[in-house]
Amino acid sequence: MRVLLTASIVLTALAGAASAQDGAALFNAQCKSCHTLTAANSPAGPSLKGVAGRKIAGAPGYAYSKALSAKGGTWTDGQLDAYLAGPATFAPGTKMFNKVADPKARAAIVAYLKTQK
Repeated sequence: MRVLLTASIVLTALAGAASAQDGAALFNAQCKSCHTLTAANSPAGPSLKGVAGRKIAGAPGYAYSKALSAKGGTWTDGQLDAYLAGPATFAPGTKMFNKVADPKARAAIVAYLKTQK
């Protein structure tokens, strides 16, 4: 009985886990118009290749807003989630205006971005 209960809990957790595959589809639908996953920045936004663990405002050659440049630190899962949830709340004055309201969608996008090294 205990093994079945544990297996059930693990399967339930995995079913709700953020999928990098789902994140790829969400990235392509919501982020790709302004961001690339190559070494080159887009005119509208910095490259997100290697963003997970990178210095905030750290894509070489991109002109970040003063608000994001002043933020400091590195992009952790929590910071990426907070930024996607509300860019203007995370860094008032940032150039990014789109937000991702759904926490599962944000988690999937973060999971995907972590695969883009």
